[in-house]
Amino acid sequence: MTGLILKSVGGLYTVESPDGIMMCKARGLFRKQGISPCTGDTVTVENGCITEILPRRNVLIRPPLANLDKLFFVIAACEPAPNVLLLDRFLAVCEYKHIEPVLVFTKLDLAGADTLMDIYRNAGYTVFAVDYAKPECIAPICDAMQGCISAFTGNSGVGKSTLLNAIDSSLQLETAEISKKLGRGKHTTRHVELYTLQNGGRIADTPGFSTFETESYAVIPPDDLAACFPELASVDEPCRYTDCRHLHEPACSVRGAVQAGNIPQSRYESYTVMLQEAMQHKTWENKK
Repeated sequence: MTGLILKSVGGLYTVESPDGIMMCKARGLFRKQGISPCTGDTVTVENGCITEILPRRNVLIRPPLANLDKLFFVIAACEPAPNVLLLDRFLAVCEYKHIEPVLVFTKLDLAGADTLMDIYRNAGYTVFAVDYAKPECIAPICDAMQGCISAFTGNSGVGKSTLLNAIDSSLQLETAEISKKLGRGKHTTRHVELYTLQNGGRIADTPGFSTFETESYAVIPPDDLAACFPELASVDEPCRYTDCRHLHEPACSVRGAVQAGNIPQSRYESYTVMLQEAMQHKTWENKK
């Protein structure tokens, strides 16, 4: 029979099948092939053993998640302060892997984030602002998750678990306060688990990210990177050179749009950092 992996802990997989929930192990053959089942995978199960991983639409390496429809980025206005480069890296990876990104800003009672939210709204991303004093602001986020397999992610301490509890109180996820000494939150989520929401959507709460982990996702080839930044891809006027990478080439329409204020400087800077990193790789491994 086939089933959906809801959780993976210590080599044991919690699989939801038409016959109910079961605990399974994976065939040793997967290890020899250099692959392993992960949360979100649809798998074939025989006698309590996962025998086949069905084709994936996409897969993330860290945290290990497969077949995502949407990835919700939770960003705190402060405590911890937004890491724009890290956010832009993940947004580009979403574009590259055909996962719809959604941005959710929290802690707006402590600091404003209007300028930052406008940058991403203008780029075409869906952006939500959360104010727990206004419970009605949670409903649109719930609607966006209906019928989807989604994940919530972001730096530790931004309030992912708090937000998920507001969306569905039956989850009762563990939360922790910000460490004043470290300026960031503790890792309250220790594994990737897929929950079924009351509206039928599936949501994964994941461990927080740190900057060095982004390389586990994908190195986007230089020729594909500009298409992963919607503002750059939407510039109508063509550059002088068809192979323009928008760095130092003359008559570059993208750099002209940046200078004119039509593309935010922060987004262009993130693009150039990622491009220079990608150009240092002699080969690119596309993890799909």
